Amino acid sequence: MAYASVVSLKKTIELLLTSNSPMQSLICDHIQELFALHKKVSSLEVFLKDFERSNISGKMTDLEVEIKEVADDVECTIQLRLTEDVMANDEKAHERLCDSLKQVAEDIDRVMKESTKIKDKGKQASKKSLVQKFSSSAKDILNVKNNMVGRNDERERLLDDLTRGYSGELKVIPVVGMGGIGKTTLAKEVYNDASICSHFDVRAWATVSQQHNVKDILVSLLNSTKEKNDTVYMKDEAELADMLQKRLKSRRYLIVLDDMWSGKAWDDVRLCFPNENKGSGILLTTRNTEVASAAGTENLSLQMGVMDLDESWNLFQSIVFSNEEIPSDEFETIGKQIVDKCQGLPLSVVVVAGLLSKSERTIEDWESVAKDVKLFVTNDPDEQCLHVLRLSYNHLTSDLKSCLLYFGVFPEDSEISTERLVRLWVAEGFLKPEKDLEGEAENCLQDLVDRCLVLVRKKSLDDSKIKSCKVHDLIYELCLREVRSQNIFVMKDCGSYWTLGIPGHLIRRQTDDEDNNLLKQTRSVFFCSNYVYYHTLNPVLNHFNLLRILDLSLKRLWDFPPEILCLIWLRYLAMWGDFDIPSEICRLWNLQTFIVQSYNWPSRELSETIWELMQLRHLALGSFYLPNPPSVSVGEERHLSFPNLQTISDLSPSHCTKEVISGILNTKTLGVCGFPVDYKSCKELRLIENLVHLHQLETLSFEVQNTLSYIRKNPVLTIPCAKAFPATLKKLKLCGTCLRWEELNIIGELPSLEVLKLKSDACQGREWHPIAGGFTRLKLLLIDACDLEYWKATDDTFPVLERLVIRYCGYLKEIPVEFADIHSLRLIGLSYCKPELEASAARIRQEQEDLGNEPVDVRI
Repeated sequence: MAYASVVSLKKTIELLLTSNSPMQSLICDHIQELFALHKKVSSLEVFLKDFERSNISGKMTDLEVEIKEVADDVECTIQLRLTEDVMANDEKAHERLCDSLKQVAEDIDRVMKESTKIKDKGKQASKKSLVQKFSSSAKDILNVKNNMVGRNDERERLLDDLTRGYSGELKVIPVVGMGGIGKTTLAKEVYNDASICSHFDVRAWATVSQQHNVKDILVSLLNSTKEKNDTVYMKDEAELADMLQKRLKSRRYLIVLDDMWSGKAWDDVRLCFPNENKGSGILLTTRNTEVASAAGTENLSLQMGVMDLDESWNLFQSIVFSNEEIPSDEFETIGKQIVDKCQGLPLSVVVVAGLLSKSERTIEDWESVAKDVKLFVTNDPDEQCLHVLRLSYNHLTSDLKSCLLYFGVFPEDSEISTERLVRLWVAEGFLKPEKDLEGEAENCLQDLVDRCLVLVRKKSLDDSKIKSCKVHDLIYELCLREVRSQNIFVMKDCGSYWTLGIPGHLIRRQTDDEDNNLLKQTRSVFFCSNYVYYHTLNPVLNHFNLLRILDLSLKRLWDFPPEILCLIWLRYLAMWGDFDIPSEICRLWNLQTFIVQSYNWPSRELSETIWELMQLRHLALGSFYLPNPPSVSVGEERHLSFPNLQTISDLSPSHCTKEVISGILNTKTLGVCGFPVDYKSCKELRLIENLVHLHQLETLSFEVQNTLSYIRKNPVLTIPCAKAFPATLKKLKLCGTCLRWEELNIIGELPSLEVLKLKSDACQGREWHPIAGGFTRLKLLLIDACDLEYWKATDDTFPVLERLVIRYCGYLKEIPVEFADIHSLRLIGLSYCKPELEASAARIRQEQEDLGNEPVDVRI
């Protein structure tokens, strides 16, 4: 954790020293001091990196605690003094900045001397810890841990109770057991079983959690039964309950209520589930036998016990060795000792196995883990599990520790968008400095998944990326305990919002009002309720001098709060509302992520001052007009640009000029969105031809809003030729564009295209005849809400396709028979399609099996 603090401090100093920093006029008299400070901090960073490698236990030492406190204090002091200088603009504030820079230099010198003593004396053991022995090629164990090892009897019993033991009455089946026993994993296995998918008309899942929220439960269930719709959040509980009842009425449904802690939670939702003798079922998982008795149908409760030694060993083997042979009898002997000490708790087995799967296989390492596990065994199963989890936590690098502990920031049982999580991690500043910070954040998340510390909830359609994730409630408890014990940050629940402050030791040093100081030094604020009034928001914002993250995405605003413009250290700003964005937004010169959600607002017009936000990495403002970048030279030969911009969403097509494109050259993801009138100028602007200059572009989407029958007769987009697109393009989404199906032949020539999504009349016409030899790299094809009726293909079209997903295509009756010859095909997903199309998919699956290929998974 000390390393993360030092990295954050170093990044802050570097930003101040960059030539385009608005702070240049304030720090011009202190350039030398800042350069000297940067040199010292860089040395401290190198020392900590080496120190971490040699720290066998993985626990924070007294020296690391001191370094962390000093680094946090120095960063806080510099930012506070600069903020005072900007706001006050008087000589006294400038003098205080001078004094503070001298003081922080002395503090850094002090810890540098301590680190030098340790380095010179070589007091640390030279043996490397497990954390430094990770293989460079991480083993993918996602599939192993997402499938149940053992528990076959329990699984078959639940399947039988839900399907074959059918009486017509609504059944409520509780799955009862201690934390970490595998209740959720078992429920998920049953929920996704093929026999369940075909037996029930509707399936829905909601996580209840200890502090349950009825509205959240209802929203989760509604979103499970239909494609996710953000507008449901705007309805009250009564409306949501009524919507759910109507959606379930007259249908056979399966509901899973995961992690139910109290009988009140059941009472709050049970009336939403109609009992019409359709054979519906409700599966609920709980630790509480009283909840099970009160809610469950008589004699149907399933009590989960601990695993026996054989089951534990099989689970351990599946993660550590996968399909490989055990290296020697000695590994098996020690491995069984480790497993035995986990006392049959699946979560303990999984976490220890995840730790060992990421290390080099040496007898010494395994013996060390076996010894540690023994020390952590207690009579309390939950405490034992937490101790084993802490063992795995202690073997994480400092950046991985910071990433894992950040899950404690979110409410318990939250399913977290990976995109949001990655951007927040980058904004917090604790990742190792890499050119591709988002890529580094995604690697950290994958590493935590591979260690079985983070659970994957959703993956992308092409299965290449984690879309959302969460942590087990015991890991969540570990995060909270570590945060509190180490004073890593201070969380404060303020009712309708909560704050994430900098370390507690900084607050304890203050002598003024504690709450006021917490607000002044708060790093992050997340509003968790829509019921926050504007007049209460504004005074709160006045106190957050050092805020890095402000998430107002759940709070609808009618105007842009001007107080935000004073938060000069802000890196992440997410909002929701229909309002204009002021030209003074350029004051937020540190801003990396800027998101504004809206549903009814016409395209926003931005001031050209937006181009002064040169740290921007992610820009998503609904449909918006981006003006041409202003020139920064007398001859107008050089213009401002977004050198760090990674993603830009919903840019109006009428503003995709050559000048705008030249200002976003490093963009990897571009979303173009607008009304038909906005697309009229595309040909004149040479919109698609301009894209060829985006040499790093990987993901591109075109969306037409307000698609009417008028558009079907008047396509709004023309595809000139394949060479007009960047050769790097891997993913393309078309929505409402009404292209002719023949134009997809041009798309089929793109050399790197792996994902193609066609949504909401992306193409018009009844027939599609792709030319031979097209789509040579395509792995995923999605066709959603199109009028396609006849689809033909040749033997060499889509040669490496892995996933075909078709939704809401009411006219299409058959998938081309040639798909049976695509050896790479793994999945055909159909939703709201004709029975004839389902039969066609079944024939393809059968032909693949007859040819001896791996069976195609057909999901309907």
